[in-house]
Amino acid sequence: MKPASLHGRLRWLIIVVLAAVLLPLGVLSFHRTLTEVDELSDGRLAQSARTLQVLIGHADLEALQARGSAGTLVVPIEAAHPKLHDHTYESEVGFQIFDRTGRLLLATANLATLPPPGAADADFRDLQQGRYRWRVFTLHDEADGMVIRTGERYDSRHDITHALWLEHSLPLLVGLPLLALLVGWAVRRGLRPLEALTRALSSREPGSREPVRLRDAPLELQPVLAALNEQLARLEDALEREHRFSADVAHELRTPLASAMINLENAMATTDRAGLDVALGSAQHVIAGLARRIEQLLALARLEAGAAAGQRTRVDLAVVATTVLEELAPVIAESGVELSVARLTPQLVVHGYEAALAALLRNLLENALRHVPAGGQVQLSIEPGERAALIDVIDDGPGIPAERRASVFARFHREAGSRGDGFGLGLSIVQRAAQLHDAGIELLDSPYGSGLRVRVTIPLRS
Repeated sequence: MKPASLHGRLRWLIIVVLAAVLLPLGVLSFHRTLTEVDELSDGRLAQSARTLQVLIGHADLEALQARGSAGTLVVPIEAAHPKLHDHTYESEVGFQIFDRTGRLLLATANLATLPPPGAADADFRDLQQGRYRWRVFTLHDEADGMVIRTGERYDSRHDITHALWLEHSLPLLVGLPLLALLVGWAVRRGLRPLEALTRALSSREPGSREPVRLRDAPLELQPVLAALNEQLARLEDALEREHRFSADVAHELRTPLASAMINLENAMATTDRAGLDVALGSAQHVIAGLARRIEQLLALARLEAGAAAGQRTRVDLAVVATTVLEELAPVIAESGVELSVARLTPQLVVHGYEAALAALLRNLLENALRHVPAGGQVQLSIEPGERAALIDVIDDGPGIPAERRASVFARFHREAGSRGDGFGLGLSIVQRAAQLHDAGIELLDSPYGSGLRVRVTIPLRS
C-alpha cells in the first residue's frame, strides 16, 4: 500500500474539517430558514384574514348577507389572472366567509367545498381537501358574528422549500470541489519549504560540513533545521573519527606487525636454541607492545566518540586514583621510579564519567613514568581548589621546553629522548578526557628544578 503524502493528508484533513463545519451550519441554517418561512406564511394568512375583516366591515354587510341568501358567492380566482413565472399562486391561496349561523357567504373557488369550521376552531390548523393539504387560519369576528377563514396550499411552501434546498446546497456542491482545488494549491504552496529542504539535502556533497540553510524558512521548520544540522555535524564528526581511527590503526600497526612476522619467520627458520629463544622473545615483546598500542587506540576512539559521555554520575576522585594506583603497581615497581602521593583529599566528588577520569589519571602517570629515568620521582596530588578539583602530576625528568609544550597533545607525538615504549597517544587521551569534563590542562615547570608539572582543573558542579 502506497503511503499517503503529507500534501494529500493535509488537503483531505482541511476538506474534512471544513465539511464538518459547513455542512452542519448549512443544515441548521436551512431549518432556521424553513421555520422563518413558515412563520412568515402563517403571518401572511393571519394578515389576509384581518384585511378581509376590515374590508367587510367597511362594505355593505347586509347586501352581502342578502346576496348570500340566494346562494354562496364563489370567486373564480383560477381564471382571474394569468400564470406568473409558470406558477399559479392564486389557485394556491383562498378564503371563506361564514355568517354567525355557519352559512357560507363568500369563498374562492378552490375553498368553496371546504366544510365550515367548528365552534372550537381558531387560529391555525392543517386540513386535507381532496389531494391537497391546506394550512388555514380561522378568525372569529365577535362584533358581526362572522367567521373568516384564509388558507394556503402546502404546494407553495414546498416550492419555497425546494428553492431553499437549492439555495443552500448549491454553494456547497459547487464550493466544496472548488475549495478542494484551492486547498490543494494552498497546501502545495505552503509545503514549498519542505521541497526546498529536500532539494538542499539531495544536492549536498558527501562529507560537507556546511549547515543546511533555507531562505525565509518558516518558524516551524527552523527547529527541524537546527536539529538536522546538529545531527549532520555529529554524523560528519563520527565519520571523521572513523577515518582518522582507520588511518591511525594502519599507521601504527603496520610496523609492529611486520616486525612480529619477521621475528616469527626467523624463529621458524633457525635450528639454534639460543637464536630461537631470542627470536620468540623479540616477537613476544613486539606483540605485547602491539596489544598495548591497540588498547590505547581503542581507548582514544571511545573517548572521541563520546562512548563514555553517557549519563554523568558522581565520581569520587580519591577512589578513582586509588584504583589506578593499584592497577599500575607492577609498572611502578618495574620502572624503578619512586611514586608518592602528596595529597589525596577523600570524598572529592565531581560530576563526570568514571572511565574517562580513570583513563586521564592512568595516562598522566604512565607518561611521567616513561619520561623519568630510574631513580627519579613522580608525585601525585588531588585536592580541592577554588570551585574546582586540582589534579597535579609532578616529575623530575627531562621536562619539555616551553616552546614545544603545545605540540605534545598531537597524536603520535614523542619527545626526543623519551624512555619506554610509548606511542604518543597518552596525552591525546588525557586531552580528550579533559574536554569531556570541560576541564583545563596546563603544562608547568616542575618545582624539583627539572621535569614537568601537569595540572588538570576539573570544575566542581553541585
